[in-house]
Parts: sequence; C-alpha cells; structure tokens
Amino acid sequence: MRRELVCLAPSDPPRLQVRLRDKPRPGKGEVLVRVGASSVNPIDAKRAAGYGRRLLGVKGAADFPCVLGNDVAGFVEALGPGAEDFGLGDRVFGLVATGARGGAHTSHVVMPQRQLLRAPAGIELEALAVIPYCFTTMFLAVRSTGLAPSNAPGRRVLVNGASGGLGQLALQMLAGWQSHVTAVCSDRHHATCLALGAQEVITRGRSGHIEVLPAEFDVVLNFGDWSDDHALATRLAPRALGHATTVHPLMANFDNEGWMNGLRSSLRQWRAMRAVVRGRSPRAAYVWTTFKPDRQALDALGAHLQRRRCSLPTGITCSLEDAAEAFEHVSGGRPGRAVLLPRR
Repeated sequence: MRRELVCLAPSDPPRLQVRLRDKPRPGKGEVLVRVGASSVNPIDAKRAAGYGRRLLGVKGAADFPCVLGNDVAGFVEALGPGAEDFGLGDRVFGLVATGARGGAHTSHVVMPQRQLLRAPAGIELEALAVIPYCFTTMFLAVRSTGLAPSNAPGRRVLVNGASGGLGQLALQMLAGWQSHVTAVCSDRHHATCLALGAQEVITRGRSGHIEVLPAEFDVVLNFGDWSDDHALATRLAPRALGHATTVHPLMANFDNEGWMNGLRSSLRQWRAMRAVVRGRSPRAAYVWTTFKPDRQALDALGAHLQRRRCSLPTGITCSLEDAAEAFEHVSGGRPGRAVLLPRR
C-alpha cells in the first residue's frame, strides 16, 4: 500500500490527512520510487490555501483533495517498460511535475525517468530532497536572462531575496561561474550571503536600499518581492543581458480577478516592467519565470552536487502524520527547509 499526505480542501492552516491507497504502477519510460524524503516548499503552503487554482487547473492540479510536493529522493522500487536508465534499489532524486497525477508527499510515486538522477554518494536523502524545485526554478530564471557558464565570469549580477532558497542556490552557482554578485537580504543574513559567494551585500528594507546601487548590472534576479521589481530594473547597465523575476503576480492576478481581467492586469504589468528594462538596456530580456521540470536544470544540479557546490540548510524534519508542523514552519518564514519523511 501507499501512504499519502492528502490536502483535503483549500484552507489556512491546511487540512491534512494521511491515507492508504494501492501502489501505482509505472508505465512506459517511468519509474516507481519508494520515497525516502520529500520537502514542503512555499508554493505547497500557498497551494494548500487555494493559491493558483485557476492557472493550475489547466494542468489538472487544482482539484481537492490533492497530494502536494515536487521534490523527491528515494529508491527505485519498480521499472516500467523502456525504463533502462536505473536499476532496482538505486538511490535517486528529482522532480515530480505539478499535475493531475499528484505530488511527492507520499511513500511511493511514479515519475518519468528523465526527471530523476542517481543520488551522489555521501549525500543524505534528506539533504537532496530540499533542492530540486528551488534549483530548477532558479536555473530557469538565470538561463532566461542569457547568463551561462561561458559568459558569466566577471559579469555583475544583482540577486534580490538572496537569503531564500532560490537566492542561496543562485549565489553558490554564480560563485562557481565566477560572476561578481551583489546580494540583497536582511541584516541577519549578511554573513550567510558572503559565505555563499556574494562579493557585496545590501540590506533590504532600508530607505532607498536598491536605488543607492550603481546602474551597472548585467543581470538582475528578483527572488524577493514583486514590489522591488521596478527599482531593480533601474539598476541594469546599458548593455545588460536581462532581468528575471520569480515573484511576479501572474497567478494572484488570475485568482483575484478572473480569466479576462487577470490576463489584462498581467499583460499590463509585464509590459510596463519590460518598458523600464528596455529603457535601461534595449536588448535586455525581461522574463517572469514559472516552475517546470527541465532536464538541463536537473543535469546542472547533478554536476554541482558532485562538486559539493550546492546545498540548503534543513530547519525541520517531520513524518507525514506531523506534516502540519512542516507547513507551519514554511508559512511562518522560519529558517531552513522543511523535510517530510514518508516511511514510518
């Protein structure tokens, strides 16, 4: 049998229940993973309260009751036809796509083998289970700006929200790429951001904290707050590569305003910000990043883990029965990632 954490209905705090169901069977090119650890990300806490139901409904991912979660780490238990990349018992980790089949907060999950990697030796499953979703979202944002290992050395990059999961991973990756990174975070995270590779750290929340920076950045990454997007865009250099934000209002606009008005508001806000970006740098990209599994991102994550250049701290570890504590940890913005251990 499979044990799964079910979110019963949109609610804050979430209404959660552990249920038993038959184990799923892997189809063509799929793998059945016995989950050793998964994680609760901020998007899970938001979705449990009903966030994103209109747009996620297009993927069949908005119906309740539902199983949340995208990160997974565990062991291969069964292989579907044509799934030849792994063997039974292999330690693996990866990403479950957001969709109608449900998420990773369960004891067993079926997923395409292309969304899995072998787990590096010496790294615990709990440590692996907090990284893939954050790294993939961060990597998609960085890639959308045109920044890559080949052109990153010496580039000036401004990272807003540098102390969060995406920000910490960005600092580690960009340090390996030899970029010159300026981090924006709260006072208490200065030392952490410097240790992760930032050359400069600016305190968020002080009057004009972003505007005092020179307008010379090649890339801007906003992982912090949508209200900062305009100020961040004004810091781009005339020949900047691009600006990407993961904290845009796309889903909230559709939730709050419906399909047509939500689309109009989103287009208006995106075009207004793109105009600011293009006013600074005519060839710069401006992108609202959304999560989706991506093989290039997963391979990049695997390479960084092999070199031990990629990690996130864990703040709380819970069983499925105690998952409400993990969701409370995330909703409260407490330090460290939240891990769920599905097996008794």
